[in-house]
Amino acid sequence: MPDGVRRKLVLVLVCAVGALVATGVALAGNGGFAPLSPASPNAENTRTAYLVILAFTGAIFLIVETLLVVFIVKYRRGRRPRTADGAQVHGHTRLEVIWTVIPVLILLVIGLTVFYELPRIHDAPAATNPIEVTVQGHQYYWQFDYPNGAISINDLHAPVGRVVDLNVISADVIHSWWIPELGGKIQAIPGRTNKLWFEATRQGTFVGQCAELCGVFHAKMTASVVVTDQAGYETFVNSTARSTLGKSEFQGVCATCHGMQGQGGYGPEISNNPLLTQKAGLEALVREGRGNMPPVGNTWTQEQMNALYGYVSKHIYKGASSGG
Repeated sequence: MPDGVRRKLVLVLVCAVGALVATGVALAGNGGFAPLSPASPNAENTRTAYLVILAFTGAIFLIVETLLVVFIVKYRRGRRPRTADGAQVHGHTRLEVIWTVIPVLILLVIGLTVFYELPRIHDAPAATNPIEVTVQGHQYYWQFDYPNGAISINDLHAPVGRVVDLNVISADVIHSWWIPELGGKIQAIPGRTNKLWFEATRQGTFVGQCAELCGVFHAKMTASVVVTDQAGYETFVNSTARSTLGKSEFQGVCATCHGMQGQGGYGPEISNNPLLTQKAGLEALVREGRGNMPPVGNTWTQEQMNALYGYVSKHIYKGASSGG
């Protein structure tokens, strides 16, 4: 096969593989390049800044790569000896001015956009009655404390159209609170309170993940914001949260390692452990930890401890094993 034909076949193969890879990314939609559809004003500001930067960088990439391919083909060596110098091109003042001014203008537009959008991302809109929620990061779950004393695990409930101010803290190591559709990523740092906000524009469940490597089971530290109407939110914080507290604690905290029925997983099986029926022992274990188990409940109230004990002793404990 002639060298020219062989090189063309290789070029076609490379282009075909690149097209297939790009197609997969494009079909991934929000799992590819695009940000998730915003559901809060600050998420919309983040998306605007992203799209402006993407437009310029994408155009620059296409122009540069196209010119690179054209120059490779047009100025290929051909039959010229490998040691021969190519044609020498000297300075071109107008061209040099153009390729200096255009990048400056591009950076100016990007800079103005970012510095216009960033303050709007940080500053919550004026609200007469915002909801203030404390977000506690633990290994490996999130706890939410509401203004009336209600508590939920991993699922933060909020009403649509209301500003929610978040006080983000950590009980152990550094975590990172991040719900992409609601426009927030902020560190949860021990001994410090960081602020964030959102104002959900539509109802739904918005999923996020701890964005800071916080330990060996970091991948399981997920979170959701459940946005309902005002009546649904009030029902949850005034009734549902308290009646399901023990269940949400076990399923959102203990089951992460020990399984939904205490059957074991990353952690050992606990369904036959009589400690589940010993209130003082269970509380000491949860508050202080043991071995590889972190002190998952080191900030829990007595109400939380009672709720967990009531749930596991009734629904998880299966009786002591009779095996040898």
